[in-house]
Amino acid sequence: MRSVQGAVAVVTGAGSGIGRALAVQLGALGAELALADVNAAGLDETRKLVGWVKARTYTVDVAQAAAVESFALAVQRDFGRASLLINNAGVALFGTFAELTLAEMEWLIRINFWGVIHGCKFFLPLLEKEPEAHIVNISSVFGLFGPPGQTAYSSSKFAVRGFSECLREELRARSVRVTCVHPAGIATRIAENARAGAATRLEDQQHARERAPHVLRIPPEKAAAVIIRGILRNKDRVLIGKDAYRIDLLQRLFPVRATAILSAWVQKQIGTEDKNAKPGVKR
Repeated sequence: MRSVQGAVAVVTGAGSGIGRALAVQLGALGAELALADVNAAGLDETRKLVGWVKARTYTVDVAQAAAVESFALAVQRDFGRASLLINNAGVALFGTFAELTLAEMEWLIRINFWGVIHGCKFFLPLLEKEPEAHIVNISSVFGLFGPPGQTAYSSSKFAVRGFSECLREELRARSVRVTCVHPAGIATRIAENARAGAATRLEDQQHARERAPHVLRIPPEKAAAVIIRGILRNKDRVLIGKDAYRIDLLQRLFPVRATAILSAWVQKQIGTEDKNAKPGVKR
């Protein structure tokens, strides 16, 4: 997209963090806003921050296909169109694969991955009617490598990355562009609000939450600005933060060994030698 002026921007997870920052900055650039979140109170706060913009809020659980379909129909009714879709909603879950139940993994994957699928499926017909449209899917640096203790989260973010790459090529000859975003260390409440596996040690949970502020340091406003620049430049992929660029470089240089190297680096970053400790969420 060459400009977001006059665009109808659909943003999920808009009740806090990157989603809220995107709403504020897109509104300042002249976009109209369709903002969704499962947290109605957070949405209300975001709406107050963009009071000068044509904006509507929708309480939506992106894990539910019917809810997202209804959301898309409501946006069509209220705005008549949609030209920018940002699938930002996401959650975190501490625990190794052995510690997590299938129900816990399904909970996360339905939000982080299926939420993206639902958004694309139900909004794509609207986007394809536009002369120029854009989809942004938020992955993570944990969609570039998979550290221990992030089995569910990393799986969902790799899935978002793979889906985005396929969809991008399927839409390459059409008017809809697709950008996949890989943030590192964004200072949002995703780690603070993260669930823990039923069998995850309490000391591991506490340690991860205590270390989160030391690892998650990039302001969401900065992340939003980088994402918007990526949209305006029609970039296929957006990396956010120096760590994201380091991780990407290591993956290119050492495609087989990079995960082991990076996992050791993450353990050092969170300040522990305990092999059972869980890395903080990079988002």
